[in-house]
Amino acid sequence: MKHFTMKSTDLKPSELNPSELKPSSFERDESGCYFDRRFREGLTDVPEEARARIEALAAVRVAAKGMHAHMERWSEQHGLSEGRLQILFRLMHAPANSLAMADLANHLRVSPRNITGLVDNLEKDGLVERVPDPADRRSVLAHLTEKGREKLGNLWGEGLRRQAPLTDGFSEQELIQLRHLCLRLVARMNELNELGRNL
Repeated sequence: MKHFTMKSTDLKPSELNPSELKPSSFERDESGCYFDRRFREGLTDVPEEARARIEALAAVRVAAKGMHAHMERWSEQHGLSEGRLQILFRLMHAPANSLAMADLANHLRVSPRNITGLVDNLEKDGLVERVPDPADRRSVLAHLTEKGREKLGNLWGEGLRRQAPLTDGFSEQELIQLRHLCLRLVARMNELNELGRNL
């Protein structure tokens, strides 16, 4: 399975276009669903049958940018990037606080090259160390150090508390549907990549 290289893993919030994250042009259609009036006004030359697809994908991109900026700002407060923090959380919950580099790449859906760079930075900070894999001499494990465990401290609980308000007002069924549609979109992107139709 091919993976997407998330080269924006260490993208700074200042590099995002703030106007894309402000809902000043959000309105509701006749069924009560949100749409972005400003974006829709720019679709006049697009065939009507394609507009719903384009609007949906644009909304996903805006939501993803907003989530990234939200998490990146919080990570930076703790001297980390979102990508590095995700690695620490993965290792915190892994058996013996260790994972093979390839497994980390699979878990985080990024390329092995990106994982190498992120682990390099964590290793420089003494939060992660590379250790031989006792089960496979060819494999190297990323292992959470004692300093890494101390760094995480209450970050896991704080992160959950910080994210919780984002879904206030969503019903359980809406959350399930949101999860399903996002993962269905990811599965479709993977399928297209495997067919050689790179996006």
